[in-house]
Amino acid sequence: MRLLASGRDADVFEIGSGKVLRRYRDPAMDCTREAAVMRHVVARGFPAPTVYEVDGPDLVMDRVHGPTMFEALAVGALTPAECAAILVELLDRLHLIPAPGSLPGPSRLDARPPESGVVVHLDLHPLNVLLAPGGPVVIDWCNAASGPAGLDRALTALILAQVASGELVDVGPVGRHLFDELMLRIGPLTDVDLAVAYRSTDPNLTRLEQQGLAEAAALLGPLTRA
Repeated sequence: MRLLASGRDADVFEIGSGKVLRRYRDPAMDCTREAAVMRHVVARGFPAPTVYEVDGPDLVMDRVHGPTMFEALAVGALTPAECAAILVELLDRLHLIPAPGSLPGPSRLDARPPESGVVVHLDLHPLNVLLAPGGPVVIDWCNAASGPAGLDRALTALILAQVASGELVDVGPVGRHLFDELMLRIGPLTDVDLAVAYRSTDPNLTRLEQQGLAEAAALLGPLTRA
């Protein structure tokens, strides 16, 4: 197998026949729920990879050819305005999909919102959008849950606020431009306090990223909850 990419908690390998293996480094990880929600949204026309097999920490799915939105933004292939428009369109489309009854609410929250709701990705940002020839494809569904659309939208805005302030990646002025363009398009934010609470419990955030959450949240305006 050839290593294609490595994230904070998983590696992606090419396995031939147009497929990839996404393997979590934690052998106790179970991808069953992630595979189920991917199949659910694909069946309803949302752009996510097709899943073929799931076995514990291993997920076999389509290989999607194309750069991440972040890579396209970094080289000028997409403008911040174009990236922001795509992100908002993807959120809008996803939140039209009712969550299956078997999908629980967001994890890592002491005070969880009602579990019944729409499908929420909870990590939809430029590194998790691949620009395939046929259009953008959303990857990394391990956090997907049933919940309020406002939480999902606030999390995307919060993550891009961290990019804008240089906490996650240093992309210079383009990071702030992307955040500003998103805020022009995403509409009034609700569930910001819930998003901050959820983000603060992310085990993949570094200590410095955790410390910068309050500064990033301040860019979103006063904390509100629907």
